Amino acid sequence: MTRIALLGAGGKMGLRLARNLADEPYEVDHVEISQAGRERLADALGVTCADPDEALARADVVLMAVPDAAIGKIARGFVDKIPGGCAVIMLDAAAPHAGELPERADITYFVTHPCHPPIFNEETRMEAKTDYFGGEHARQHIVCALMQGPEEHYAPCEAIARAIYKPVMRSHRVSVEQMAILEPALSETVAATLVTALREATDEAARRGVPHQAAMDFMLGHLNVELAILFEAFPGQFSDGALLAIENAKAEIFRDGWLDRVFAPEAVMRSVKGICNAAPKG
Repeated sequence: MTRIALLGAGGKMGLRLARNLADEPYEVDHVEISQAGRERLADALGVTCADPDEALARADVVLMAVPDAAIGKIARGFVDKIPGGCAVIMLDAAAPHAGELPERADITYFVTHPCHPPIFNEETRMEAKTDYFGGEHARQHIVCALMQGPEEHYAPCEAIARAIYKPVMRSHRVSVEQMAILEPALSETVAATLVTALREATDEAARRGVPHQAAMDFMLGHLNVELAILFEAFPGQFSDGALLAIENAKAEIFRDGWLDRVFAPEAVMRSVKGICNAAPKG
């Protein structure tokens, strides 16, 4: 599989992917419907966009760099235009897990998503240390799922995933259902919510008289060591006082059974369906 039709090539994510594919051994047809996106591609990479129907008709791989809520609609619009044996690669599990993809037995559906650069890493260059999203300078791990298609399509699709998210360290093979547990359930429903609460608590400390920068420095420093302990990057342990504070605070902050409610299959499905039906912003 060597010829890629990159849909949404001039968007924010599409441009990242286009840059990373520029020096890879693939023939890429850049497909972008907006004039602004076509201009961004021309300015950034000097490429001219391909005719969408022509790109789809000759594609070995269709790479969808489009919003989650549009994946199902866009896929239904081109599914009859691609050749048999073509692989469709998506960058998020929401639409696939929600049942948004059109049925066609002779094509492959492959899903991949970045883990983003880990907090604890060995990056030394400043451009890598500040590449928080990944896919530019910092190394990251990725997850991949072969949703539908022959087993022999996994390796070449994973190779494309490694190319678009490079530099990549570990690539984890999971199912689409497991990827939906990772996102949105683990990374957004839980992690993003708790991180938001951490920022709100830091702002509350400042509202109660602590100098704002002191509150920020104190929180970020303690998070560094606490995350290192809990995620086994540092062989330390919480103090007896910290353990007592955790025990007393859990009942105040969390409702009993919250993990079961958040990770229940029906809760994950509601979340991905909500993502797929979300109205576009702006």
